[in-house]
Amino acid sequence: MKNITRFCCFLVIVLLFSSHELFLKIDSHFLKPNTTGLLYLFNGTFDTSENEITRDRIVDAKIKGPGYIFQPSESDYYDENNITYLKFTTGASGTYVAGISTLPKILEMDAKAFNAYLDHEGLENTIAERKEMKITGKGAKERYSKHVKALLQVGDLKSIDFMKPLNYPIEFVPLNNPFEINLGESVAFKLLRDGKPLADHIVHYSTSKPGVDAHENESSTKTNTNGIVVIKPTEVGKWYVATIHMEKKSDDEVDYESNWATLTFEIK
Repeated sequence: MKNITRFCCFLVIVLLFSSHELFLKIDSHFLKPNTTGLLYLFNGTFDTSENEITRDRIVDAKIKGPGYIFQPSESDYYDENNITYLKFTTGASGTYVAGISTLPKILEMDAKAFNAYLDHEGLENTIAERKEMKITGKGAKERYSKHVKALLQVGDLKSIDFMKPLNYPIEFVPLNNPFEINLGESVAFKLLRDGKPLADHIVHYSTSKPGVDAHENESSTKTNTNGIVVIKPTEVGKWYVATIHMEKKSDDEVDYESNWATLTFEIK
C-alpha cells in the first residue's frame, strides 16, 4: 500500500510539472498569402490547454516574414475554452516565424515536488548542484517565464526569415527549413540563451499521435558544444522541440530562475 501511495504521489507530481509547458500552435502551419490566420497558446501539454494566458503577461509578441512584421494589439487576442487565440493576416509568400514571450511568475515547491520536477525534466546540472550543496532536502522558490515560437509556411516561396532570432531570453533558431525536408531527413536548431549558444543542454521533442499524449511519446537529446541540436522527424504531423534552462540565484527573492522554450512546426 505504501509503495502504491508513493507511486501515486510521484505520478501527480510528474503530471503537474509536465503540464507546465507553453506551446504556440496553429491548425495548419501551411497558409496562403494575404489571408487571415489564427494562432493559439496551449498552456499545459502539447495536446491539452489547462488555462488561458492573461494579456498582462504577454510581451514581445511578433510574427516575421519577407517584408512583413506583425505586432499584435489587444484587439487581436481573445480567450475561449482555456485557450488564448491570436488573429493575424499573412503577407507575401515565404517562411515565417511567430513568437510570444511571457513575463515571469513565481512558484514555490516542497523538496519532494521540486526534486521530482528536476528529475522529470532532465535538469541534470541543477540536480548535481543541489547534491553538491547538500540541499536536496530543501524546497525551492522558482521564478519562471516561457518563450514560444511557431514556424509558418505562407504560399510556396521558401525564405530565410524563419532563421532570424526573436531575441528572447531563450529560443530555438532553426538552421534549415523543416518545410523543405522529406520525411526521415533531419532538422537542426541552435539553442540560444541571451543570444549565446547553450551547449550540452537537454532538449525534448515529440509529435502527437491519435489517442496518445505527445509527452508520453517524448524523446530527449542534447545540444552539442555549439548549442546545436538535430532531430529526425519520423512521422508526418505537428512536432515540437522544448527545453528549460534553470540557474541558481543568490541575493534574490527566489532560489532559482528558469526560462522555458518551445518551437512548433509541421512535417508533410
